[in-house]
Formats: sequence, structure tokens, C-alpha cells
Amino acid sequence: MTDPVPEIRTVILERDFAHGPEKLWRALTQPHLIEEWLMANNFALAVGHKFRFTADWGGVDCEVREIEPNKTLSYTWDAYGLESTVTWTLTPIPSGTQLRMEQTGFRPDQDQAFHGAQAGWRNFFSQLDALLDRTD
Repeated sequence: MTDPVPEIRTVILERDFAHGPEKLWRALTQPHLIEEWLMANNFALAVGHKFRFTADWGGVDCEVREIEPNKTLSYTWDAYGLESTVTWTLTPIPSGTQLRMEQTGFRPDQDQAFHGAQAGWRNFFSQLDALLDRTD
């Protein structure tokens, strides 16, 4: 008899932005812009690059996994026992771009991290929207 596999949970957010994929891509991949809406970082757009997000509460260790310019960006997101993956998908729409963020890897015993991510990503999306509105 095998032990049941624990259910892994995923946080998914989607939002339509009135900006083209190229502009969103820059905000997702340029360190100085990432810092304005997400966290301080040493990100580089290269598969295998290890980087870190930092904030007053601590940091997140990451590694770039997948890059498809203006379409898909994926990286690991490991902090405080959470080992997850964040994937960004950009889809052109007539009014701009639909941005989908999926963070997967929350174990059943990680309720606080799961609910924190749900609230945190909503806030980050709002900050991203504000950044896009004020930059070229």
C-alpha cells in the first residue's frame, strides 16, 4: 500500500492590462522595475540564473527556469520551507495583455503561506498596474 500524495495547491491570478506584452515583459524582467512593484532583487534574464528577492521581512531564493520573451517567464520561489514555482504567462488581447501568474507548490500544511501568497500577489498586481501607468 502506498501513502497518498499530498494535494499541492496553486495560487492563480489573472488580470487584463491596457499595455502591450513588451511593456509588461520589461516590468517582469528588468531588476530596477521589478524592485518598484515586487521586491529588491538581483534578477538576470538567463535560464539557470540564481537570484534573490529581499524585503524587510526576509528574502526569497529563486532560479530562472524558463524564458520565452514576451510570452512566458518561470522561476523557483523558495522561502521559509516553501518550495514553489512562479510562472508568468502574457497573452495579447485587443485591449492590451492578459497577465496570468501561477504559483504552485503549496503543501496542505502551508496554509499561512498559501493565504499570504493570495493576498500578497493581489497587492503586487496593483503595484505593477500603477508602475505600468506611470512608465513608458
